[in-house]
Order: sequence, then C-alpha cells, then structure tokens
Amino acid sequence: MDSEDQLKPTWSPLQLLYTTYEKQLLSQLDRSRLPAHVAVLADGNRRWARENAPGHPLVVGYRAGAGKLKEFVGWCNEVSIPIVTLWVLSTDNLRRSSDEEVTPLIGVIENLVVDLAAHPAYHVKVVGDLNLLPKDVAANLAAAQTTAAENSRLHVNVAVAYGGRRELRDAVRSLLASEAARGNDLETLAETLEISHISEHLYTAGQPDPDLIIRTSGEQRLSGFLLWQSAHSEYYFCEALWPDFRKVDFIRALRSYSQRERRYGR
Repeated sequence: MDSEDQLKPTWSPLQLLYTTYEKQLLSQLDRSRLPAHVAVLADGNRRWARENAPGHPLVVGYRAGAGKLKEFVGWCNEVSIPIVTLWVLSTDNLRRSSDEEVTPLIGVIENLVVDLAAHPAYHVKVVGDLNLLPKDVAANLAAAQTTAAENSRLHVNVAVAYGGRRELRDAVRSLLASEAARGNDLETLAETLEISHISEHLYTAGQPDPDLIIRTSGEQRLSGFLLWQSAHSEYYFCEALWPDFRKVDFIRALRSYSQRERRYGR
C-alpha cells in the first residue's frame, strides 16, 4: 500500500449509515419553513468533562463545547439560516463559579470569538455586559467583532456575561438616558412609551427575535435567556450534553420547528 492510500480516510458501516441518514433528513426539510434566527443554550460542557475526562480540568469540556459551537454555526450557514445567537457565559456563571473555573472558560471564549470572526462569511457581534469581565478581556472581545460585509451570509451573536434581567435593566437605562438627552421628562416618557422603544435599546436591537431556541443536556428552563426576545419563540429540548450534540440532532430540531403551527400568542 502506498503512502497516498494510507492517507485515505476509512469509513465504518456505522459511519456510512449515519451519513446516509443525515442526508436523508436534510433532503426532507421544508426549506421554506426554516427559522430565520436560531439561538442555543449550549448546556452540559462541565458534565461532559466529568463523564468523559475524569481527573482532568473542566476546561476540557469548555474546549469541546467551543468546537461544537463552531460546527453548529457551520451547520446553520449550510442551510442558510441568517442569524444565530450562542450563549456562552451567563452572569450567573460569573457569580457562582470560582476564578479557577471562570478564567480558563473566558480564555476559551476569547479564542472562539476570534475564530468565528476570522470566517469571511460571518458577521460576529458580542452581546452582554462586558463591564463584568476583566478590562483586557472586554477589550479583546470588542476588538474581535466584525462589521457586516457584502459577503457576510450569517450574523453570529455571542452572548458573553449575559443575563436577561440585566439586558432589560440596561435597555431601560439606555432609553432613559436617550430621552433625557432629548429634553423629555419622565412624565412625557410614561405617556408615550411603546414596546418598540424598549426593543430599540436591547443588545440585539435591529434584529428579528429568535424563531427557535435550542437547549441541550435535558434541562427545560429559560434561565433568563433572551427574556424579552423569546416571547413567541419555539423551543426544542435535547437530552444530549452539548459536546455530544450531533448534526442529526440539529436537523431534527429544524424538522420539529418546520412542522409546528406558530400562533404568536394568538
């Protein structure tokens, strides 16, 4: 056997069967009913590390999760979903976790944002309260963001130091400051305030709300994710820990979404 033959990948029957099934599911998707904005709570990285790398630091799970997030964004790009939101670090994580755990996680997040921003088809935006992060980290994340280009096919929000209640607080603060700058008093604002005025000051201002929110690891709760924006979102819960989330699981989530009748509260 020559060296070229040795370099050729070998496929097991199980891999071939899985790939065939994956293609079959993709072919059955109704592309006209796919979501325009998908958000994901990538839950289960720590549990994955404890189960798959016992005795090793939890950062092993964070790195595996970051790798899966990059795959996930690629899957969304493949089916032409224009907006993706990834929740990678919550304000609760920052409060509850020790520095020994958070510091490596932040390093993984920095690398993730840089890698995503380097992709020519992605427009990356970091959403969250970066004031909660070390100044150098906040500066690096802000610098890594990319501006929308003509060849940008996919907008990627990376939610870092994000909490739904904090976002609403920040939106109200921004709204009040904006109205004060216009010379309007609180009484005038109270009489004229509309829902759209608050939406204009969210971290995701100008973007459509998520159509589909996916959460992994078997948890079935919001945890404060996109509290305002998710009022009419569809949810899909998956038992797999995030690093084990497969493309087949993603396609099943899209299929489930495409088969639902959205009522938007009506």
